Amino acid sequence: MNLDLQGKKALVTGGTRGVGRGIVLALARAGVDTVTCYQQQSPYVTSLENELKETGGNHLVVQADLTQPDQIETLLQRTAAHHDGHLDLVVNNAGAISHIPYQKLDLTEFQRVLTTNLTAAHLVIQHSLPLLGAGSSVISIGSKAVDAGIPLRSHYTATKAALVGLSRSLAKEFGAQGIRFNVIALGVVETENLHGMPADQQKTMIERYSAKTALGRLGTPDEVAGAILWLASDLSRYVTGSTVSVDGGIS
Repeated sequence: MNLDLQGKKALVTGGTRGVGRGIVLALARAGVDTVTCYQQQSPYVTSLENELKETGGNHLVVQADLTQPDQIETLLQRTAAHHDGHLDLVVNNAGAISHIPYQKLDLTEFQRVLTTNLTAAHLVIQHSLPLLGAGSSVISIGSKAVDAGIPLRSHYTATKAALVGLSRSLAKEFGAQGIRFNVIALGVVETENLHGMPADQQKTMIERYSAKTALGRLGTPDEVAGAILWLASDLSRYVTGSTVSVDGGIS
């Protein structure tokens, strides 16, 4: 199916690893010119740049610490320059997580996760608004943890719940301008973090979480990217203020 995304312009935060990388590459393959960012230099940055060159299109990979408001502003300035002052798609993917008992959760860590997962998304959206027009789509990566509640992740879950409220409110505020806001709620996705675990721990994690899904397996970044492509296209032009679960039927 042709999603008619050729020549569209996108910004994907945190796009050099994991789910974000899958999204960036899927967009590039669909003909979308994409800007993405990373916090720290790593081999993943170089390899993504090389893959994008091989894929073709007009892409940009830049360094930006999204916990710093001035760097978000600079990121959007560079995005505007690269995309000639226009955006069709924004994907708030960059995020932080940690596993801490609530009684031991100190303010510094709470604020780090809040700033990365929520405040940064808010600022990215605000700075993107002058570049967005009718037909644009803004997607934030959420989590099924909002519905399930997961011990040791209260701070993370709170930020993902807040993204749902933010998106629903913005959908109402900017609907008349034809700008859509949605959240994709993820289950457990196989990424480098999982593959980097010791073999026995990796096996335990895969078996435990696969058993919780209706499909009996974990998801892949490409499968998340499929939902992004749909929400970026006109096939979803009447979908806004929604949370789309991409979780394999996890419970």
